[in-house]
Amino acid sequence: MAKTTGYLDMELLRFTTAGSVDDGKSTLIGRLLYDSKSIFEDQLEAVEAASKRSGNEEVNLALLTDGLRAEREQGITIDVAYRYFATPKRKFIIADTPGHIQYTRNMVTGASTADLAILLVDARHGIVEQTLRHSFIASLLGIPYVVVCINKMDLVDFSQEVYDKICNDYSSVANKLHIENVRFIPISAKYGHNVVTPSDKMPWYNGQTLMDVLETTPIDHKINSQEVRMPVQYVIRPISDKFPDFRGYAGRMAGGILKVGDEITVFPSALQSKVKDLSQCTKELQEVFTPDWITIQLENDIDISRGDLLAGTKGVQPQISQDITMDVCWFNENPLMLNARYIIRQATSETIGIIKKINYKVNINTLEHEQGISSLNMNDIASVTIKTANPLVFDLYKHNRTTGSLIFIDQNTFETVGAGMISDNEN
Repeated sequence: MAKTTGYLDMELLRFTTAGSVDDGKSTLIGRLLYDSKSIFEDQLEAVEAASKRSGNEEVNLALLTDGLRAEREQGITIDVAYRYFATPKRKFIIADTPGHIQYTRNMVTGASTADLAILLVDARHGIVEQTLRHSFIASLLGIPYVVVCINKMDLVDFSQEVYDKICNDYSSVANKLHIENVRFIPISAKYGHNVVTPSDKMPWYNGQTLMDVLETTPIDHKINSQEVRMPVQYVIRPISDKFPDFRGYAGRMAGGILKVGDEITVFPSALQSKVKDLSQCTKELQEVFTPDWITIQLENDIDISRGDLLAGTKGVQPQISQDITMDVCWFNENPLMLNARYIIRQATSETIGIIKKINYKVNINTLEHEQGISSLNMNDIASVTIKTANPLVFDLYKHNRTTGSLIFIDQNTFETVGAGMISDNEN
């Protein structure tokens, strides 16, 4: 990888935090920001004042991320709080997600683009239902790395025995869910043990601090497929004297590396052409990478519109079908029903879909599949099969997180009511 030359060239790691209520997610993020000197003096002063108003004897670092009034009053996280910070080695975007079960949908939103997930476990309580739920979601979303932070070690006398038991318990969960890259770190977010600096209270732990892990976790997986994918978002036809014959297809690279001269297949038409020109605004390029925003010109004049997919001719080709099986997390208070109709939005395409079959619902406590289900309630996770009015062009989610995911939209309110990750029939 090329050596960075400045802030704009630094690597970016997106990570999310998840855990049960009061496991200390917001406090951990506040500690990361505070100990890495990533907050301004006026922000700290505001948090100190808010802490005093709330009757706290110490500075409550959770207030750095709990931005909504209801969150501060109740001492909980409701919405997804995004925070940005940087160290000399890397830039970060944090999605601090809620712990309450009724906000599980927010966790899905925050984790959908994450490269790494931090799962907090209260050392006093061990693995609980929300740990299983969030782990299952992390597995569904294909998050490549999971860091289990066993928090509040100060409340169990920094016991290695407690730490080892939780590690063993979670390892069995990870095996069931096929989560491969798991790290364990004993921490105290409140006092900063093993967050940014090593702790002298746990000499039995000789692993990395959380910050060390965040700064060294590989993120080369962003180009996770050699297959070129670019959903067309907009067709550019300026019709001007300066550009009399310009026809460009704008969108964001969703997979692979594309070069001038490469062969391209347009889906769903399956027509082929070659890349004539690549550009970003007025800057011409010879190659582009995922996830660059680009404009492509082709050698042939092909009928292409928003919602079409440009794919490379090498490697696995995308699938085309009106019958699609997927894992779903349901967001809405109104249940998902068999034969119900929804707007289906996938990448840049949109069509109508009908719920053809609910294959099973996941029992989040046992991770078993419950059969004979006719509806899904808010926060339920299940496998469903839909039939769409128009064929969709897609990959399996495990191969491409952009072209392998979709959302359900209510036809009346235009509200997003669910998210789907396209799976194979063996799930």
